[in-house]
Amino acid sequence: VQLVESGGGLVQPGGSLRLSCAASGLTFRSYDMGWFRQAPGKGREFVAALRWSGRSTYYADYADSVKGRFTISRDNAKNTVSLQMNSLKPEDTAVYYCAAGSSTVQLSSNGYRYWGQGTQVTVSS
Repeated sequence: VQLVESGGGLVQPGGSLRLSCAASGLTFRSYDMGWFRQAPGKGREFVAALRWSGRSTYYADYADSVKGRFTISRDNAKNTVSLQMNSLKPEDTAVYYCAAGSSTVQLSSNGYRYWGQGTQVTVSS
């Protein structure tokens, strides 16, 4: 299994970025896909996830800190998951990781088995 993130960079406060994660080596549509982040000197933090319902739908979860600003989406035909980040704040600065798992725990990293290498997002003027 391989997860490769892209789309990070430097952006001014109030700006937007779109992160993407390309997955390979797994039955993508049946996996929960999540985004996490880790700021310097801090632990890994849940950001957003799309959890498989067991049918053809997904449950979307967001951390309170990003709700209303970030949107997670997935394209099962392309095996990709994206994170649209709007109204970015300096406190959003972190390395962002894509992860895949099964039967994951809501708003948690529990159950995520596969992780990407991360992409840096820096929000600064």
